[in-house]
Amino acid sequence: MAIIVFALASSLALAQQKTIKMGSMTWEDSRSVALVTKKFLEKQGYPVELTVFSEWGIAYAALQKGDINLFITATDFIAADHWNRYKNRLEKISTAYFGVYQCLVVPSYMEIDSIEQLNSVADQVRGRIIGVESGSGVMREAEQAIKAYSLDYQLISGSTAAAVAELRGAMERKQPIVTMLWTPSWMMQTFDVKFLKDPKGIFAPPQAYYWVARRGFLGDDDRRLRQSIATVHLGIDEVVAITGEINAGKTLEEAVDGWWDSHQMRIERWTVMAD
Repeated sequence: MAIIVFALASSLALAQQKTIKMGSMTWEDSRSVALVTKKFLEKQGYPVELTVFSEWGIAYAALQKGDINLFITATDFIAADHWNRYKNRLEKISTAYFGVYQCLVVPSYMEIDSIEQLNSVADQVRGRIIGVESGSGVMREAEQAIKAYSLDYQLISGSTAAAVAELRGAMERKQPIVTMLWTPSWMMQTFDVKFLKDPKGIFAPPQAYYWVARRGFLGDDDRRLRQSIATVHLGIDEVVAITGEINAGKTLEEAVDGWWDSHQMRIERWTVMAD
């Protein structure tokens, strides 16, 4: 009995010595998974500090310098340039969630199903694709799609909020509109829209987000910490549900706490697996 108590005390002492400086992009999906992981690591006895970034480049530079030592990120397509630049000094720990996808959308009541068909409805939408923030990955892909498919369209940059407002207004009036959305997102729950098929593969296929650590942060003595990080995984539907709660008026923390409270059996399984 004394040996067991001593082992547990030693494990907790080691955990308390390792502070995890965690990073996430500002988007609600990755922040949701980051907060669930943060809560689980804290439950395991690890102090965690979470920093939120608005730009990939700044986040990767912070990871490389050691300002953070764990980051939830895509490594292909969306953030491929940054991952390839720093990957020799980083390591993938585990998959956090899978199914991230972004593309052009139209309301389900529109008859077209493919980007190839967009020119046939150009007059109906005044030749406009309603975009989001300039410089974002989905905007770059939309620009490439306009060229690749020879679309007679203008890409309108703006903000996510403005695009959502325009989509909502058009759908309330049953009018045609072409814009862009992504999943996981509460917007895909709220609006009856469809992703347009992309036969030329301009938009990235569904992607995974990974937990990535600065190489050397997790040593041979950190097996429990490594396993604790790798144990946490959320399904794409769960991430969408959490972001939907945020859109319904909850804070991010309240939405994550609600998910946590309703999934205690899984969290207990995670605890067993991590140990």
